[in-house]
Amino acid sequence: MTNLHRIARETVNSAVERGWTVATAESLTAGMVTAMLADTPGASGMLQGGVVSYQNSVKADILGVPRELLDAVGSVDGGVAEAMAAGARRVCGSDIAVSATGVAGPEEHSGKAVGTVFIGIATAEGSSSFPYSFEGSRAEIRALSCAAALERLLQALSSAGYRA
Repeated sequence: MTNLHRIARETVNSAVERGWTVATAESLTAGMVTAMLADTPGASGMLQGGVVSYQNSVKADILGVPRELLDAVGSVDGGVAEAMAAGARRVCGSDIAVSATGVAGPEEHSGKAVGTVFIGIATAEGSSSFPYSFEGSRAEIRALSCAAALERLLQALSSAGYRA
């Protein structure tokens, strides 16, 4: 079992134990996070759905990321990650959502260096984001981003309270 599969299993188990539902919003990972969760036994008890929002039009039109924000900072930004996660939570009707946006390479994007990644988490209490700087090939950066998203989701679930 790979580390990625272990984290996915712990995340699914944690969500199911707490009775929480999960949604995803993915740009550079393009569905990898959702797939890792869905590959895990028990996922049907927690996974609501996900949005692959590779293009800014999908981030804005489906997830509700403000166009002004996208125009001002581009798609690779902590505020965008937060808005993506909040949008996924709303669209999918979940308790918590995770998002991933960044630059997998091989070239920089909108002035952001290859390996720049932001992971967002949204709950009823609000949204937060976490910056990362990864090195490696395009595939390696995407895999590292997927792992970071699952780790942040697991952390958020672990610190969340149980439902009454």
